[in-house]
Amino acid sequence: MGRGRVELKRIENKINRQVTFSKRRNGLLKKAYELSVLCDAEIALIIFSNRGKLYEFSSSGMTKTLERYQRCCFIPHDNTHERETQSWYQEVIKLNAKYEALQRTQRHLLGEDLGPLNMKELHNLEKQLEGALARARQRKTQIMMEQMDDLRKKERQLGDLNKQLMIKLEAEGQNLETIQGLWGCCGAAATENFPLHLSQTQPMECDLQPVLQIGYHHYVEAEGSSAPKDMAGTTIPI
Repeated sequence: MGRGRVELKRIENKINRQVTFSKRRNGLLKKAYELSVLCDAEIALIIFSNRGKLYEFSSSGMTKTLERYQRCCFIPHDNTHERETQSWYQEVIKLNAKYEALQRTQRHLLGEDLGPLNMKELHNLEKQLEGALARARQRKTQIMMEQMDDLRKKERQLGDLNKQLMIKLEAEGQNLETIQGLWGCCGAAATENFPLHLSQTQPMECDLQPVLQIGYHHYVEAEGSSAPKDMAGTTIPI
């Protein structure tokens, strides 16, 4: 008995709809590949899921096939405006294809949408991730080495500055000792060249008390003097 005819309508069950999509998508991609190989046909297949995910197959390159499609569908006219419109339309198609390819690659690098990839594609993706990780580590190591070199240079500069300050400080200390020695030598030489008098070294004795002078020489009283004298000419203080 043959299988019953399946009614073509939207599958309401979400899980069954997803399973059916995966099976028929894979079958469609397989048929397209077989047709391109068996019949030497140029085939380009584009599939968008209900979630917006892109699945494609191209036997000769998607961009090349789309350009060929544009050339076959749009006949050039003499109108300049139409030619420009056609050129811009082709450019938009190319950019959309590149944008979709970049988005798909980005999702794969983030570990998303890996279901459609086969073993070879997964291996290539793994190699790309390992290469990117190795380059990132190499750049990180290079930056760390440059920072270490800068720190070493600053350390050497600070060491040289410290040595210069130490030499300057020692020179100033030696100059101070020399000046002190010169002052000591000059003081000693001045003492030797100009010795102090004996009277300058000893304090002078001064007697502020009145002195009684007694003598036998003849004393003549000055005019206007009222100081009394004794018989021997001794002056008696008043």
